[in-house]
Amino acid sequence: MAIRDNAIGGLFMITFVCAACAMAEASGSGGSGGIFDITKLGAVADGKTDSTKALQDAWAAACGAAGQQTVRIPKGDFLTGPLKFRGPCKGYVAIQLDGTLLGSNNLQKYNGSNWVEILHVDNIVITGSGTLDGQGAAVWSDGCKILPNSLVLDYVNNGTVSGIKLVNAKFFHINIYKSKVVTVKNVTISAPANTSNTDGIHIGDSSEITVADATIGTGDDCISVGAGSERVNIQGVTCGPGQGISIGCLGKFKLENDVRDITVRDCVLRNTTNGVRIKSHEEVLSPLVVSRVAFENIKMEGVANPIIIDQKYCPENTCVENRKNKNQVTIKDITFRNITGTSTTPEALSLLCSELIPCSGIELLDVNVEYAGKDNKTMAVCHNAKGLSEGSLQALACL
Repeated sequence: MAIRDNAIGGLFMITFVCAACAMAEASGSGGSGGIFDITKLGAVADGKTDSTKALQDAWAAACGAAGQQTVRIPKGDFLTGPLKFRGPCKGYVAIQLDGTLLGSNNLQKYNGSNWVEILHVDNIVITGSGTLDGQGAAVWSDGCKILPNSLVLDYVNNGTVSGIKLVNAKFFHINIYKSKVVTVKNVTISAPANTSNTDGIHIGDSSEITVADATIGTGDDCISVGAGSERVNIQGVTCGPGQGISIGCLGKFKLENDVRDITVRDCVLRNTTNGVRIKSHEEVLSPLVVSRVAFENIKMEGVANPIIIDQKYCPENTCVENRKNKNQVTIKDITFRNITGTSTTPEALSLLCSELIPCSGIELLDVNVEYAGKDNKTMAVCHNAKGLSEGSLQALACL
């Protein structure tokens, strides 16, 4: 028995030493300033071999070391299933993405979860010239209601995502939830215009979020700002195709938190079904406030519905008849400033506010969006909206 125990102990020591050697080889220096190259931990750049374990091992090593650590994904195509990059970490981790990660289309592997998930991590940087390819085309028509988001930042403090491309997500491309001080900049996001729920970036219950200098074209919202979001700055975004830049849909669930201090500026919306929009569910029963929102310096190029506040949103006609018109979302202090361009429908402005709580403090300042049709009869519809219009096209001054 003692001989067998010694043999097992020896085998354990050999395995431990080999694993340690692999980690040391993957990290250029080990410890502070280490670089963990996934190809040195078993990842194969053939687009077919499952490299999930190599990425998880690289993350575990980087997250468990003090100082600045880097997970390096070099050029090549690497297939993976769900990746759970959990913290807290001992130091600061950067993910250098220069290759292409391909999301497995074996949905059983996800079990209702996400693809690349950063969870409870402070001080994370994701950068590089590489791509996250969700390979969504294989499952968009699957009929499965729960599909994985591509990149999820949950409970992240002080994070940056820059330079990378995200394509063909199975569901949302980037989802930011319960996070603070996160910047997404210089990213490119794309999916076909006829795909549903392929939002570019969704933000929920988060604060101090910046999206800057991004190019986004999907089959759903380019950017959607959900309940509980505050101090969100969106600037320099080119959107199209897609459903525009939206706040909402709000009120779908009970006890949602307020939305405040949202700025969208210096953006171009091109050939989208909507422009800038605030939408809430028609049968909201829990009070919610949307306030201090500014849409500034926005150019519309062939947008179907350029400016919208819609408190009668009821997708797929699911609202219960006796609960309609009970919207308890308060929308106030909303500014539309220097919005120009063309609409592909006559109704360039649509403010459909709640009968129960009318919109207030709406400002239309230098809003000049015109219908591009032959008759050029630009129209506006305002229901239960109070505010002022200055320097705007006369046809849009319906407040």
